[in-house]
Amino acid sequence: MPHTPYYLIDKSKLLRNMEKIAYVREHSGAKALLALKCFATWSVFDFMSDYMDGTTSSSLHEVKLGRKKFGKETHAYSVAYADSEIDEVIENADKIIFNSISQLNRFADAASGIVRGLRLNPQVSSSSFDLADPARPFSRLGEWDVTKVEAVMDRISGFMIHNNCENADFDLFDKMLGDIETKFGSLLSRVEWVSLGGGIHFTGDNYPLDKFCARLKAFSQKYGVQVYLEPGEASITKSTTLEVTVLDTLFNGKNLAIVDSSIEAHMLDLLIYRETAKIEPNTGDHTYMICGKSCLAGDVFGEFNFENEIRVGDRISVQDAAGYTMVKKNWFNGVGMPSIVIKELDGSERVIREFTFDDYVSSLS
Repeated sequence: MPHTPYYLIDKSKLLRNMEKIAYVREHSGAKALLALKCFATWSVFDFMSDYMDGTTSSSLHEVKLGRKKFGKETHAYSVAYADSEIDEVIENADKIIFNSISQLNRFADAASGIVRGLRLNPQVSSSSFDLADPARPFSRLGEWDVTKVEAVMDRISGFMIHNNCENADFDLFDKMLGDIETKFGSLLSRVEWVSLGGGIHFTGDNYPLDKFCARLKAFSQKYGVQVYLEPGEASITKSTTLEVTVLDTLFNGKNLAIVDSSIEAHMLDLLIYRETAKIEPNTGDHTYMICGKSCLAGDVFGEFNFENEIRVGDRISVQDAAGYTMVKKNWFNGVGMPSIVIKELDGSERVIREFTFDDYVSSLS
C-alpha cells in the first residue's frame, strides 16, 4: 500500500457514471465531452474514452492534453485567447468556441479551417455561489445580445451555453432550457450544434434519466442541432477518495484530529466555497474535528462522528474527492503532494504517480 495521503480512483465506481453517460448518449442522441477543468487525470482516459466522445477545455494546456491523451473530439474554449497561443490551440482542436464577438472577429480567419462557435450567456443560472455564477452581474462569460450575435452568424456554426452549476434538479434544468429557447430560439435554428455545458448532475442518484434524455432529444429535433453535454463532476462523482492518516489528536474545547493532508493544498474547493468534506458513515458517539496539517488556521475538513475514539495512525477516507482536486492541488507549505492510485475493476490497486521533493523544487525556481 502506498503512503498516505493519496487519491484513490475506483474504476468500478467510475464505471457507474460512465454507464449512465452512455445511456444518455444512446437515448438522447447527445454527445458527451469530459470537462478537463474539473478532472484531468489522464491515466483513466483510455477507460473513459469508451463511454465519451472527447474533451472540452478552458486553456491551451487543456486543449493539448485532451488531444494527446484522450483523443476523439477536442473542443477548445477560453475566456480569452492570446495572440501567442491561438495557432497552437487551433492546431490541436476540432472546434474552437469564442467567448466574445470581439475574440471571434479577431481570430475567425485564423480558425477558418476548423469548426467555430460562440458562447451565449442567458443571464440566468442555477448557481448558488456568486463566485461560480456565470450569469452574475457584469459577467464576462459569453454574449447575450441577440442583435449583435445575428451580425456574426456567418462566422459560426454553433453555440456553447453553460449556465448550470451542481444542478441536480431536472425541473430547474428544464425551466432554464426553456428560457434559453425563448431568448435565443431564432439563433438556435440557424446553427448545427449546441453545447449545453456542464454542471448538470444527471449521474446522481435518482435523477430522472429518461425525462432528461427525452428533453434533450426534443431540443435537438426542434432546432435541428447536435447537442453536446460537458460533464465534469457528473463524470467522476463518488468515484474517488482522498486517503489520509491521523498524525495527532488533541482537545481544545472539541476533540481534534490532525491528518497528513490539507484542504488548502489538496481539496481547495472546500476552502474556496466554505464547504465541508464528506466522511462516511458519519455516525457514532465520538465527534472529532478533522484538521489539515498546514499552518492555515482554517485548514479544517469538517466535524464528523465516529464509532470509536480516533487514535494516531488511524486511516480516514475522505469521500467524493475527484472533482476540482487533482487539477487544483498545490504545494502550499510544502505539504507532501498526494500520490494518485487507481483501483482496477478486479480490486487490485496500482500507484500511477508519486510526488517527491524534486517535484516540489521543480515547481519553483
